[in-house]
Amino acid sequence: MIPIAKPIIDEVEKRRVMEVLDSGMLSIGVVVKEFEEKFARYTGAKYAVAVSSGTTALHVALLSAGVKPGDKVLTTPFSFVATANSILYCGAVPVFCDIEEESFNIDPVKIRETLEKEKDIKALLIVHLYGHPCEMDEIMKIVEEYNLILVEDAAQAHGCYYKGIHVGNFGKSGIFSFYPTKNMTTGEGGMVITNDEETYIMLKLLREHGDVAGIQGYQHKVLGYNFRMTNLEAAIGLGQLEKLPRFNAGRKENADYYRANLSDLPWLVCPKTRENATHCFHQFTLKTENRDGLVQHLKDNGVGSKVYYPITIPEQTMYKDMGYSAEDLPVAREMTRRVISIPVHPAVTAEDREKIVTAIKSFNP
Repeated sequence: MIPIAKPIIDEVEKRRVMEVLDSGMLSIGVVVKEFEEKFARYTGAKYAVAVSSGTTALHVALLSAGVKPGDKVLTTPFSFVATANSILYCGAVPVFCDIEEESFNIDPVKIRETLEKEKDIKALLIVHLYGHPCEMDEIMKIVEEYNLILVEDAAQAHGCYYKGIHVGNFGKSGIFSFYPTKNMTTGEGGMVITNDEETYIMLKLLREHGDVAGIQGYQHKVLGYNFRMTNLEAAIGLGQLEKLPRFNAGRKENADYYRANLSDLPWLVCPKTRENATHCFHQFTLKTENRDGLVQHLKDNGVGSKVYYPITIPEQTMYKDMGYSAEDLPVAREMTRRVISIPVHPAVTAEDREKIVTAIKSFNP
């Protein structure tokens, strides 16, 4: 079975991890700091703060931006549930608006419509889904016009650019995940980037129990958390970051092959890349009417696939219990029925690609 995801770990990461083990300094320390500095440099941000997961990155990003209990935060319904859950962690209120069918990202037209209806929205949390950037020109106009706090969920967008600017640099802060399925991994782990010094200071406080003096300073200025990344995870991250351009080049090569060989199928829609944008192809997500049939057909032919995502966030049980509905989100609901992602990761070989394309072309929709 060709897997939907496969992290590539070799002697580089193993050597770095053994160096940390031999040092005896396993928790947060100089290796984490080095990882932060190099990740900030890679993304073009002034500051980066490493944390324990993409979810905790979202949590502290919102808190450090000033999101407080009762604040309304506008976001997408078509994402992993952690996007909206992070709003709840702050005691804030998620508000959902629909997405663009072509990009799967939050629709600026719907953002504006929602803001006209709900005048008290304080923040906007966008997601660069599947490694494809949102329409940032229009979004930034809206942010300025409505004086919104902008936080970017770039959990799937390592190496993703909009008009030459790495995503995560447009808002108050941007977050990344290093879960094993991502374009680079630390096992678990996340990162927040920002260009604002006050936000950077608050991020570090929130990560380390509000400790103003740093680890084991025992001077707690605010209510913080234990969201620290370890040196072990950072060691893996340093090795992965070195390879990220090569990993992303492999993803693009696979994506280009699929588009060249599948775009002529009348029953299948390949993903497009927005003008002036760079797609890092965390996922290669197709649209088709008989999605479930294609999933089974690929499985029968030894090809892994995944549906990201089979249900909108407002339709999740806990959100329905809070009174949410997806009734006004027709595009997002339609995408949950039609999308399917196929293997695009850099471990996919030329032989694998040919097998995947052959399997798809043999499907009778």
